[in-house]
Amino acid sequence: MGAPVIARPERKVSAGIQQRIGPGYAGPLGIIQAPADGAKPLSKEDIIPSKGDPWSFSIGPAMVITPVLMGYSVIPSGHSIVLADPGTGVPSRIAASSIAPLGPPMTGYGSNNKYSSLGGLRAAAQSTSYEIPSASCVSPISLLSSSLSTVDTVEAQSKYGFWGWNPRRQPIGPVAFPIPPLAERERSPSDLPEAEEESAAGHQTEYPGTKSGSSYVAPHPNPSAPSSFATVPHLGGWNDPSIPPHPALGLCNPGSDMTDGAAEVIGTAVGITVASAKAHSPPFVTITARRTSPRVRMDQPLDLGRKSPLPIAPGNPSSTAPLQPPNLSSA
Repeated sequence: MGAPVIARPERKVSAGIQQRIGPGYAGPLGIIQAPADGAKPLSKEDIIPSKGDPWSFSIGPAMVITPVLMGYSVIPSGHSIVLADPGTGVPSRIAASSIAPLGPPMTGYGSNNKYSSLGGLRAAAQSTSYEIPSASCVSPISLLSSSLSTVDTVEAQSKYGFWGWNPRRQPIGPVAFPIPPLAERERSPSDLPEAEEESAAGHQTEYPGTKSGSSYVAPHPNPSAPSSFATVPHLGGWNDPSIPPHPALGLCNPGSDMTDGAAEVIGTAVGITVASAKAHSPPFVTITARRTSPRVRMDQPLDLGRKSPLPIAPGNPSSTAPLQPPNLSSA
């Protein structure tokens, strides 16, 4: 359901950058264009290549979109507004993203098509080259908050407003963290797995109907999923930047003295609004990059991962560990 909501502003922003009107005929102001695009694949015939692998062909699209949806389950919008808080939410989110490279090779192999196979291998190579830098940008935050829970990570930044957020103590992570999602989202300028001039539609070439639709739906949550997760370690989650935190947000934190039901609803709504505003602002940067960047060669994104984020990966946790005093309470 979130994909149509994300698709409309992306189309309108892209149209503004390219001096176009954008969708405007399907419904008032074109608001039902995205739902119409989502309903269209339902009318298509589901075809499996005669010489392909039916199991890989059928499971592949689910492997592409499932990690994106799994990542949302540990992202909190409030102290108690989170789908799952297993206590290891930060590594769980990283582990979910590591499943994504398995999907494109499966779809390429199951299609028995050279363009699909090439696109699948390209997608896997591009995604895996940024896994280590992505993890290294988040692991130091767990040291600073002394917890692997996403809720505890936000709580650790809630005391001093903006000045309590982690970029002040860990400035490397917020700078390097946006680079891996730009490469993993498979959209221009990093859409080389699906480069039309070289590999047709990449690993999606042979997919019809709903399978094709699910593959094309995955890139829409992809820009917002990393930015939603980035609010947890780097942007204070549901906390607003005021000093001290806004009184209405006190209801999102444990131990609050405000118990009035109406105030609780207001505080929760403010927390969700703040978290949503933080999560949906960075994707517009990626949309701008998509419409203003030229096509690059396949080796250039891989070199970028090896030469810029990867060398920073070992030093980032190492430079943060001395800043965190040891916990001797259990001694």
